[in-house]
Amino acid sequence: MATTAMQKANRLWSVFQEGRQAMGMWQMIPGANVSRALARTGVDWIMVDCEHGNMDDRAMHDAVPAIAAAGVSPIVRLPDMQSWMVKRALDSGAHGILVPLLRNVEEAKELVQSAKFPPLGKRGFGSPLAMERFNPIPSMTEYLQQANGSLLTMVQIETKEALDAVDAIAAVDGIDVLFIGPFDLGNNIGHPIITGSMDPELKEAIARILEATRKAGKKCGIYCSTGEQAKVCADQGFDMINVATDFTSLTAIASHELSVAKNQTVPGRGLSY
Repeated sequence: MATTAMQKANRLWSVFQEGRQAMGMWQMIPGANVSRALARTGVDWIMVDCEHGNMDDRAMHDAVPAIAAAGVSPIVRLPDMQSWMVKRALDSGAHGILVPLLRNVEEAKELVQSAKFPPLGKRGFGSPLAMERFNPIPSMTEYLQQANGSLLTMVQIETKEALDAVDAIAAVDGIDVLFIGPFDLGNNIGHPIITGSMDPELKEAIARILEATRKAGKKCGIYCSTGEQAKVCADQGFDMINVATDFTSLTAIASHELSVAKNQTVPGRGLSY
């Protein structure tokens, strides 16, 4: 099947198709200028975090076009998998969505229904904003015809229930990416990340998710806090890797520069995992 114009305009989709690893950053601080600053770093995608970040509906609608205008894929992490949240994110022009705390196959199937236009799903059609986040800009008809195959639907595997059902979840048609949240996954399987240390059981769970994703022919992503962590995950073969988060990176660089100015010991980045 020929690649559509919208697929080509979705940078993350294109990187996946080319078999390359996609590096991204996490936006938790609202503001289009923050979005643009992150997008200019050379990343392939930016996660607009509406779950844990200070990002409400208006902030999301500011971030998505700013990111897309820089030629980077805006991905929205929803607070929950409710269908109206899916619709709001996709109608803003997001190139993909990420749903946290998925628990089972049934929820994965429901998410696909919310994210796809009929006949594959039940997404409503009508936003004039979504098509403007692609270049060249598709007509409304072209968006309707191409969106189902161009927008990425992602789920976070970070609960014990989802881990137990990971093979079945990975096999669900319409789920493109299984994304690992190490912190919640560790908490939910009884092996939390403490002072930056990851238990062997958590490492095994992460490896199991990566293996299940590979078997299903899907892509696997993971949240990392630093470039060093991201490099390790890249070497392990992850497809979609977070490199940095705006809030923590801002704090780290500001603390570093202040320490240099005061001729004090430069603080480390701190332990994460």
